[in-house]
Amino acid sequence: MLPALRDRLRELCDIGAVSGDERPLLRYLRTALAGRVDEFQIDVAGNAYALRRGPAPGPTVLIAAHTDEIGLMVKSIEPGGFVRFEKIGGVIDSLLPARAVRVRGVNGVIGMKSGHYQTEAERTQGRKANDLYIDLGCSSAAEVEALGVRIGDPVAFVSPLLEIGGQPHLVAGKAIDNRLGCAVLLELVLGEAPAAGTVVYTFTAQEEVGLKGAKLAAERFRPDLALALDTMPTGDTPDMSEHRDLNVRLGAGPALQVMAGPGGRANLLHPGVRDFLEEVAGERGVPLQACTFSGGSNDSAAMAWAGLGIAAGSLTLPRRYSHSPLELADLRDAVGALEVLRGVVGRLPALPDFTFLPDDA
Repeated sequence: MLPALRDRLRELCDIGAVSGDERPLLRYLRTALAGRVDEFQIDVAGNAYALRRGPAPGPTVLIAAHTDEIGLMVKSIEPGGFVRFEKIGGVIDSLLPARAVRVRGVNGVIGMKSGHYQTEAERTQGRKANDLYIDLGCSSAAEVEALGVRIGDPVAFVSPLLEIGGQPHLVAGKAIDNRLGCAVLLELVLGEAPAAGTVVYTFTAQEEVGLKGAKLAAERFRPDLALALDTMPTGDTPDMSEHRDLNVRLGAGPALQVMAGPGGRANLLHPGVRDFLEEVAGERGVPLQACTFSGGSNDSAAMAWAGLGIAAGSLTLPRRYSHSPLELADLRDAVGALEVLRGVVGRLPALPDFTFLPDDA
């Protein structure tokens, strides 16, 4: 399982799909799933839906992984051929200088003043994104335009997937968030169909800029249960406190967010969904890391409040160095999430009632 998952992840990470232009990844999905699902649709917002139906009627479960990645967008082209840019999503300014990027299939580098001429302050304090530029090796705006580059084009980071420390289960690269979730979801959709009901495997758009695609998906299908499959930060590095900041460790299993956003403002996990996921994980022998995540949220926050409300939750895969061009993950956590989700699909003939307060409670 690990080699196949790693190979799939490498293919997905090599694709540039910055929020707002997920088309390159949608093309990959359309090819990978051709003839393998009961129905494949792409909506006007860029969500992709792969449906698997069981032979008998039953509930509908929607499982979502977002396709988009953080990146940049072409803002202007200077007369001398240098390209200015805007940030898309949670890009960190200090990680931008001298970073390899790709726009319109053309490789470039984010320029910086030569280290020989930087002041001490410049060397230690970094520069804001609006002070930086992309060098495409062109000497005029006309040369840039001849490459097909225009204002509004997405700019993706270039960081090929690497094995870390000689351990094949540890990988690092750009867009681990959330290509790892997409890789797991692809393995799931290509597995067994449910015994009853329908599973809507959903690859959502624009999660990184507001959980936008997930809300549309949930309102479209109104599932009995909606689950987001995403990645999240860890608290197990020297600059974090596992107990004060975040009690999530790499390699300790998928995380179960019981709270998301400051003070729970993004989402508070439905208690019935928590009980169900913990029960399924126990049956499959997969440890879950229950956690509160005040630093962000994921697609489950949008799906839970879509329409008249949907029973929703998430399984999140630990990753270090979040929102950097080189994120690190443990594929064993992804295999664990895959096992739990297989268990969820296997439960479709008898999915629990997620009424918030049942009559007999």
